[in-house]
Amino acid sequence: MILTEILVVEAVHYAHHETSKKRLFQKVSEQAASAYGIDSAHVFSALNARESLGTTGVGRGVAIPHARFESLDHVVGLFTRLEKPLDYGSMDHQPVDLIFTLLAPQKEGAEHLKALALVSRTLRDEDVCAKLRSNQNEQAIYSILIESNESKAA
Repeated sequence: MILTEILVVEAVHYAHHETSKKRLFQKVSEQAASAYGIDSAHVFSALNARESLGTTGVGRGVAIPHARFESLDHVVGLFTRLEKPLDYGSMDHQPVDLIFTLLAPQKEGAEHLKALALVSRTLRDEDVCAKLRSNQNEQAIYSILIESNESKAA
């Protein structure tokens, strides 16, 4: 699996004013509706429900919120780079500024796990995270994500 299979440039967002996890999930939900045609209220509800089970803030300023949907036939992703890190309740108690959201089909466990592993590997790379944090242009952010993934796949 490669990132271009789950992420489109229209699903990459540089956010200026997200001040809470709830507001972030609202924005991600709107983004999912715009980029993939998924009902934003359903996405918002599912992300909040998943987060209530335990934080998806994995540490080092990174979060990977995820949820499953009956209406999807493949995994899709959304990436948000925050201008100002926000308190996310992460495992390491550090604020978050890089968020890769995964929305997966209800029945596809293996594909969801492969996507989660791919995103996790990508965002564990300190050089990739530094490049993402130094960029505000959504096309450039998308290119950084895709190029880092392609170089590892080669």
